[in-house]
Amino acid sequence: MENLLSKEEMKAIVDGDHGNVFAVLGIHRDKGTKNVFIRTFQPHAQTVELVDNNENSLGLMTKLDDCGFFQINLGQKENFPYRFRITTDQNKVYLADDPYRFLPTIGDIDEYLFSEGNHHDIYKKLGAHLMEMDGVKGVAFAVWAPNAKRVSVVGNFNNWDGRAHVMRKHPTCGVWDIFVPGIGEGEVYKYEIKTNENYIFCKTDPMGFYAEQRPKTASIVFDLNRYHWNDNNWMAYRESYNSFDKPMSIYEVHLGSWRRKGEHGESYLTYREFADWLVPYVSNMGFTHVEFLPLCEHPLDASWGYQVTGLFAPTSRFGTPDDFRYMIDRFHQAGIGVIMDWVPAHFPKDGHGLVEFDGTHLYEHADPRKGEHKDWGTKIYNYGRTEVCNVLCASALYWLKEYHIDGLRVDAVASMLYLDYSRKDGEWIPNQYGGNENLEAISFLRKMNELVYGENHGVLTCAEESTAWPMVSRPTSMGGLGFGYKWNMGWMNDTLRYISHEPVHRKYHHGLLTFGLLYAFNENFILPISHDEVVHGKGSMLGKMPGDEWQKFANLRAYYGFMWTHPGKKLLFMGCEFGQDWEWNAEESLRWHLLQYPMYKGMQNCVRDLNLMYKGNAPLYEEDFDYKGFEWIEHSDADDSVITFIRRGHHPDDFLVVACNFTPVVRHNYRIGVPEACRYQEIFNSDDQNYWGGGVRNEGVLSVKGEGWNMKPFSIEVVLPPLSTIVFKPIR
Repeated sequence: MENLLSKEEMKAIVDGDHGNVFAVLGIHRDKGTKNVFIRTFQPHAQTVELVDNNENSLGLMTKLDDCGFFQINLGQKENFPYRFRITTDQNKVYLADDPYRFLPTIGDIDEYLFSEGNHHDIYKKLGAHLMEMDGVKGVAFAVWAPNAKRVSVVGNFNNWDGRAHVMRKHPTCGVWDIFVPGIGEGEVYKYEIKTNENYIFCKTDPMGFYAEQRPKTASIVFDLNRYHWNDNNWMAYRESYNSFDKPMSIYEVHLGSWRRKGEHGESYLTYREFADWLVPYVSNMGFTHVEFLPLCEHPLDASWGYQVTGLFAPTSRFGTPDDFRYMIDRFHQAGIGVIMDWVPAHFPKDGHGLVEFDGTHLYEHADPRKGEHKDWGTKIYNYGRTEVCNVLCASALYWLKEYHIDGLRVDAVASMLYLDYSRKDGEWIPNQYGGNENLEAISFLRKMNELVYGENHGVLTCAEESTAWPMVSRPTSMGGLGFGYKWNMGWMNDTLRYISHEPVHRKYHHGLLTFGLLYAFNENFILPISHDEVVHGKGSMLGKMPGDEWQKFANLRAYYGFMWTHPGKKLLFMGCEFGQDWEWNAEESLRWHLLQYPMYKGMQNCVRDLNLMYKGNAPLYEEDFDYKGFEWIEHSDADDSVITFIRRGHHPDDFLVVACNFTPVVRHNYRIGVPEACRYQEIFNSDDQNYWGGGVRNEGVLSVKGEGWNMKPFSIEVVLPPLSTIVFKPIR
């Protein structure tokens, strides 16, 4: 028998210690005789017969030992397709293709681009992909694990036996790959990894497209190329819908608790059911966009999706990836943009995830002073490693390209920018210049934004960044981070502090209301009333308001009116639009039954009308990020707790006048300076009876007075309802 294996090599394969199984198993040619021989390792086989594609026998293979090695020598032949007819030790007979006869699915260009961090579509190579090779259908698997001693793909198709499908290593880039013939969509799988210390464990596929529902953790083979989109019109005109001078009113949603089904709300809706319920609701409420808390796969419901284990897999809690696409498709058909929370700041320590993926600190920093988020009990990505940044950038592009997501809200950016974020002295390492800036994370964020905007038309990125870091939403060419938008956390904190005070005390805190206009145009801001403001004992938005029941609702309506007329795009968390009376609980549905009561229904009507007014009046959105879009009329009337201002559109003559009264006092004959001698009509009043207000309003049209006021050439006298925001439009 020629080309026999040594006992050492056999033992290495059996023990999973062989460094190059593809050099031993499969079809080979003897260098001396040029004869072709085929080897296979079938530990559960009694006999193995070689057959051609027509199942004609080419000979019985010789059993080399008792461990399950078989070999056949065929003389001088060309490479050819073949199969095995295997008789098991239980006398069962089946046909099987040899995974070790197929060529690699990773090419030289893939290796090169991934190693330098520029393989933007690496998810098309790594992960699990249905394909046909040499006329045989199967699944190509590939995973990055450069420091592993051995990597195998395991699943029901091989009885989770790590010896059956040991993968081929590409030493130049650390990727392992194998084509497994005869399996298809729906196969459950993991990667079995043996470390250099001989520990063996199984990992979920970092680039798996679909995963089992928790508490199970395996990946599932899924065909991404099947779904037929019906949002061509949206995608063709998305760039105009999402431009800076268009309205953006975002409804933030946690899918698991927006609405549930079952007698006690114990069951989730599916993505397709959300398409039937949530899409028309968001549309009817007048929101332009919906933003989802993270929908990447995550093991713990209580993390709300922020501890991600599947950067490329929509959570299976609500259905399949195509079900998720269907929901997005329906939003687009309704003219609503879809933004998704994306979490590149950290990942959980769950054993099936990325932590110590190949037995080493592959994705995370090894030094806990750079690699641990103690607040959240999570690991921090190593942004200095090109392959890690490549995977993260590819994830961002993946959601935009494969799922038609319109924007990414990047979570916890502040924690990425600062090396000393939430750390005491001695718990962090300065950068090479001695500073606290995380230069590697900054470089990653800039590159990610450049790729997102460079490769996708009409998309957006938004940073949740709570510090005074400069130029977050400015181009990288100017030294900025390259985000399209930044959450205005300062405005949110100041104004919520203001509105939480009793009206009688507000005159002493007037600056909290007006301070935001000093920096309102330094960034492209989104004004966020998000999930973070209604959890962890902070109470609901309604609960923050002082006064009796009527005053609480009036305060909140006035606050929303101020928010919707203030420069900046808008974001409101679900439930806040109808004044839910208790803080958000991710484990139960919103309290939809409250809408049977007039005060909650009135709040919902108010937010709907705010959205309609906002979208229908260009001065409220066209110049959100420029001083020419805003002009104070009176910002210093602290004693009355009243502010008045002008919002302007692209054309200077296109303007609205806004007045906010944050005391429960009706102010008659209140004079407001106006820039033009024309008539004015009230187009919004948060005290409207349809909103459960008192119905104090300015009837008909108001004639201008020739007397100047507030340094304006003309003025009008109005009635300011108690705890209200009112808007006037010039009538020419």
